[in-house]
Amino acid sequence: MNSDRIPLGIALMLAFCVLAPLLDAASKLATAAIPVGQITAARFVVQGVLMVPVAWVMGLHWGAPRRVLALVALRAVFLIASTYGFVAGVQVMPIADALAIVFVEPFILLVLGHLIFGDHIGPRRIIASVVGFCGSMLVIQPSIAAFGLVALYPLISAFAFAAYMLVTRAISSRIHPVMQQLHTSIFGAAICVPAMVLFDGSGIATLDPVMPEGIFWLWLFGVGFWAAASHMCMTLALKYAPASTLAPIHYLEIVTAVAIGYWIFGDFPNALTWAGIAIIVASGLYVIHRERATAAKAISELPEAV
Repeated sequence: MNSDRIPLGIALMLAFCVLAPLLDAASKLATAAIPVGQITAARFVVQGVLMVPVAWVMGLHWGAPRRVLALVALRAVFLIASTYGFVAGVQVMPIADALAIVFVEPFILLVLGHLIFGDHIGPRRIIASVVGFCGSMLVIQPSIAAFGLVALYPLISAFAFAAYMLVTRAISSRIHPVMQQLHTSIFGAAICVPAMVLFDGSGIATLDPVMPEGIFWLWLFGVGFWAAASHMCMTLALKYAPASTLAPIHYLEIVTAVAIGYWIFGDFPNALTWAGIAIIVASGLYVIHRERATAAKAISELPEAV
């Protein structure tokens, strides 16, 4: 990885932190009249349509081994669950609150990486993960009191996104990141659109599709557009800078989520939520620090080439 391009990677990650909350805002605006399942489907349909010309301009190969495509389909399933959980959460919760809960995902990923891939976890990272979960409880508890069990949807989103990241890890070296996004969008649309047809007229509020009117067409398009734009920034950022450099910057997304949530919806976290956010961020940064230290130690212990 060229060190001269690291600043570009950081700039792209900062762009992601600004653009991703716009996806959340578009989702929340759409929930005023559009069912959660239909918003989820719109993300994949619009994102897929937008990614096709990107893949064509880049001259990328569309094919992939069947096993890889099967994993990409599984990746789409997890992303559907993550998107649905988050949109269902922000339908009633402030964006920053829901996002703070989702940010326990690195701790979940740490544990799942240990259980599935045998990754070593030291006691300090385990403690940091437990503390991070406790921080999420400070955000979840008042939300449950105010909104009911729907406040747990962002936690479901976090678990689904952690599984999504594990699948991404398994296929990252076998398919181009842009094609990962495109194929995931195609599989996601192939699952969500028939589901919309199946539940049409069912009377299930979150799944029964409606015909959008007026500005809601723009909000649905915005869900897919900002998803494509933000995740393209993250994909390119990881190409130009190491994940260990970019991971701490990701937490700035909470700052922009608070700003956008306040600007558009007038939402501002209370003191207890701020305390939970601070604990989650501090624990996450410590986990990143320990992973860097462990990786550096492993490299230093490698035998020198002769």
